[in-house]
Amino acid sequence: MDKKVTPYKDSNLGKKEQVTKMFNTISENYDGLNRVISFGIDIKWRKRVVSIVSKNKPTKILDIATGTGDLAINMATTGAKEIIGLDISPGMLEVGQKKIEDKKLGNIIKMVVGDSENLPFEDNTFDAITVAFGVRNFEDLKKGLKEIYRVLKPGGTFVVLETSVPTRTPFKQGYTFYTKYILPAIGKLFSKDRSAYAYLSESAAAFPHGEQFNNILDKIGFIGIENKPQTFGVASIYIATK
Repeated sequence: MDKKVTPYKDSNLGKKEQVTKMFNTISENYDGLNRVISFGIDIKWRKRVVSIVSKNKPTKILDIATGTGDLAINMATTGAKEIIGLDISPGMLEVGQKKIEDKKLGNIIKMVVGDSENLPFEDNTFDAITVAFGVRNFEDLKKGLKEIYRVLKPGGTFVVLETSVPTRTPFKQGYTFYTKYILPAIGKLFSKDRSAYAYLSESAAAFPHGEQFNNILDKIGFIGIENKPQTFGVASIYIATK
């Protein structure tokens, strides 16, 4: 990943601190903007992730970069006894905690402030680990993936949902125009942080998607790696096993 892609170009803070600041700032508007920006299709993508994870009947799930908890909440349908949503942004987790309380899922889902590159868990702890739209925000991608591998049980499932860039015409051109011009404009209209949605499109373009990401997972030690492009390739679901 290109570490130069950061939310605030003139900031002296590292990427991790900048990302934390950015998500704290946009946390209250994040869910609504997600629905607008993705035309609501992100809901369908998350359901597909839940379906994949459900196949192995996990007991304990970790959702990294959980944000406001959308995926963690959806994971409750897997029958898991314990779901931990971890995020570096207290502001995002605060919004997520309210949603969990509203749905009366506090006995299953626990929200934790934490760093994906230094996970506060023992080796071989989780049956399944998920990350939705979060790996591109890791300051050190390989370090974060190694940590995920460490805390995942042998035979456990790792699923990533992340934006990708379509390769076929005219979807590639349409995606480029939308992410470069439309997405930042929507962000400016609805968000207090004008840099945030420009960063989200830039980081998506810089992320090593497709076979590149598959190869990184392979080098970390994951097996059974596959990626499934979603909606003309604007997002991808990656599946791997320890």
